[in-house]
Amino acid sequence: MTKYIFITGGVVSSLGKGIAAASLAAILESRGLKVTMLKLDPYINVDPGTMSPFQHGEVFVTEDGAETDLDLGHYERFISAKMRKANNFTTGQIYESVIRKERRGEYLGKTVQVIPHITNEIQAFVERGAAAYPDGVVDVAIVEIGGTVGDIESLPFLEAARQMGLRMGRNKVAYVHLTLVPYIATAGELKTKPTQHSVQKLREIGIFPTALLCRADRPIPDDERAKISLFANVREEAVISMWDAKSIYMIPQMLNDQGLDRIVCEELKLELPPADLSVWARLVHSLENPQHEITIGMVGKYVELTESYKSLIEALRHAGIHTETRVNIEYIDSEVLETTGTDALAHFDAILVPGGFGARGTEGKIAAIRYARENKVPYLGICLGMQLAVIEYARHVSGMTDANSTELNPETEHPVVALITEWRDREGRVETRSNDSDLGGTMRLGSQRCPVSAGTLAQRIYGDEVNERHRHRYEVNNHYVPELEKTGLIISARTPTENLPEIMELPQSMHPWFVGVQFHPEFTSTPRAGHPLFSAFVTAALQRQATQGASA
Repeated sequence: MTKYIFITGGVVSSLGKGIAAASLAAILESRGLKVTMLKLDPYINVDPGTMSPFQHGEVFVTEDGAETDLDLGHYERFISAKMRKANNFTTGQIYESVIRKERRGEYLGKTVQVIPHITNEIQAFVERGAAAYPDGVVDVAIVEIGGTVGDIESLPFLEAARQMGLRMGRNKVAYVHLTLVPYIATAGELKTKPTQHSVQKLREIGIFPTALLCRADRPIPDDERAKISLFANVREEAVISMWDAKSIYMIPQMLNDQGLDRIVCEELKLELPPADLSVWARLVHSLENPQHEITIGMVGKYVELTESYKSLIEALRHAGIHTETRVNIEYIDSEVLETTGTDALAHFDAILVPGGFGARGTEGKIAAIRYARENKVPYLGICLGMQLAVIEYARHVSGMTDANSTELNPETEHPVVALITEWRDREGRVETRSNDSDLGGTMRLGSQRCPVSAGTLAQRIYGDEVNERHRHRYEVNNHYVPELEKTGLIISARTPTENLPEIMELPQSMHPWFVGVQFHPEFTSTPRAGHPLFSAFVTAALQRQATQGASA
C-alpha cells in the first residue's frame, strides 16, 4: 500500500514548500523507495495555463501535455519520476468533477456538500495521482498542499488530508509542516510566535505534524528549537532548521543531516538503508568550484519576476554544473531596448530570448536578436524566441520588411508566423482569423518526437531525434520557409506528421552558433544529467569568450 506524506505551509507563502518536498523525496528515493509527488493548488482556475506570469510565475508542462504549477518542475529536477496531469490538480478541477457527477445523477439526489463530497473527491484525486506512477505502485507519495494554513480556500484540502490519516490508520500517513521563523533586526532575535500560531491553527483542524521545517535566514539555535517544540507539541529532534542556502541543491543534505528522513520513516514504519546523497554532494561541489565564468543576457518582459523563467534559470545552472562554469544571468527588459538601443548587450557572452505571449516588448527582442546575429554572439531562442528570430531574419536578410506574426500584427503583409488555421494560400496571406476564444484549449502541448536533419548543428547537439515538450499556439508559416531557406536559414527539425518547423539555425558560414527551438527544452533539464542544448549553448559562449580574449 502506498503511504502518504502531506506537506503543509504556514504564516506566509513562498517559503519553499516545493523545494522542501522535493528534497525530502530525493532523500527517500536515495534510500531505495519508489517516490512520486503531487501538488494541490487551492485556486479555482482549472489550471494555471491562462494565468498571468505576474500572478503565478512559470507554467510547467508535463510530458502528457498538462499545464501545471511550477513546483512540478522542481519535483522532476529532484527525483526520477516524471510528472503527469494527475500529479497536479486545483480546486477548480475538483468542483468541476463533482458538479459533473451531480449533473449525471451519481449522488442519487443527495445534497452535495463540501464534506463529504468535495473532500472525498480530493482524496480520490490524490490516490489517482499516486497510482499514475509508470512502473507500478509507489512506496511513498509526497503531497504538497498549496497556500497556507488558515486560508479559507485551503481548508477542504487540509480536511481531506486529515480524513486520509483517519481512514488509512496508523503509520500510513505523515504530516510535515513548513513555517516561518523571522529574524527581527531591531530586536536582534528570531521570533517563534508566528510558528506557534501556525501549528496551533493546524492542530485546530485536527492535523498534528510529525515534523516542523522552520524557515529562517540563519540556522535556528537549539534553545529556540526547544521553545518551538514545547509550544507546538512536536519532539525537539523533529523541529528542523531550514536556513537560506546558496543553492537549492544543498537542501537534501541539510535535511538529511538533521534526520528528517529518519523521523518520517519511523512514523511510517519504513526500515530502509541509509541515504546515499553523493550525487548531490558532487553537484554542489561543481557549483562551488567552477573553472570558467560567463554572462548571459536574457531578454524578456517578465524580468522583474524571475519565477516566470524558473525552469530556464535552473537549466542554465545545470549546464554550468556540467561544463564547470559559473553562469551569470542578467535580465534585460525588452521594452527598454526599444527606446535605448542595444548598446547594453555589448558585454554579454551569449544572448537568450525565452518564450512569452503578446506583442508588448517584442520589437526590443527582435532588436536583441539582430544584434546577436550581426555581431556573431551565440544566440538561443525558445518558443517565441525562435519565432522572433525567423521574423528578424525575414525582415533583415530575406527582404520582407513587414514580416511579423499574426499574433503581434494581424494585418502584416508577410505572416511568417501564424496559426495553422490561417495558412490559406501559397503566398501565405491571411484569409480568415481564428475565432476560438477558449484560451485553455488551443495550445500544442506536451512531448513530441521528430527527426533531426543530418549534418546540422542540431544533429550534433541532439543526435538523430529530438523529443521535447511544447506550449504554444503559433507556428512558423511553412509557405515562407522555401524563401527563407534560399537566403541561408536552415530548418533542421520538423514534426513528422504536420511537417512543422521545430528547430531553426544559421549555417556556420553565417554565424558560429545561432539556434531557435519551437519547444521548451528547459522542462527536461535536470541537475544530474543536464541538457545537451543548454550545455552546447554555454560551451559556445565559452568559445566566444576565448576568441574575444585572444583577439584582445
